Amino acid sequence: MCCPVWRFEKSNPEMNNPQPTDAQKILLFTLDEPRYALNLSAVERVVRSVEIIPLPKAPQCVLGVINVQGEIIPVVDIRPRLGLPRREVSLGNQFILAHTSRQRVALVADSVTGIRQLAEGEMVTTDQALPGAQYIHGLAKLDEGIVLICDLDQFLVFDDELKLEAVLEAEKTKPARKTRRKAKQVV
Repeated sequence: MCCPVWRFEKSNPEMNNPQPTDAQKILLFTLDEPRYALNLSAVERVVRSVEIIPLPKAPQCVLGVINVQGEIIPVVDIRPRLGLPRREVSLGNQFILAHTSRQRVALVADSVTGIRQLAEGEMVTTDQALPGAQYIHGLAKLDEGIVLICDLDQFLVFDDELKLEAVLEAEKTKPARKTRRKAKQVV
């Protein structure tokens, strides 16, 4: 089965300057059975999974890195943060290339199911519905069921982010190693 590749143009003013509105666009994705979403303004594009290069000493939530058009991007497993069991990444998975307020990341998703424009009243913030839900920004009540809208900035806590920056910087300064196997680059 072929996975679609979703691209979101950077020239879209909505992505560069997201404005808080009642009608919000979200990217829907699945992890096991539950459906989750990210604010579309944080998403760059969705690509097929590729080989992940392990990154020694990285935070536990970081599976490794991928090469995206010459840029090294950390791959973050959000499953444990959401209380889901870890799984091996397969070729059927997709990577959601997104950005936190401080870091560009690739999130592993089982599948990306589409984009949805939320109408007024379809979203409830976690303050109203789930006080203390650290990684969830809100809930969307859709005809197909409830979707949990993730807070991307919360997935990498400050300590993890500092550790990741240090590890990535150390990897950049290492001399290039000759290997027989070349990792695939995301185009």
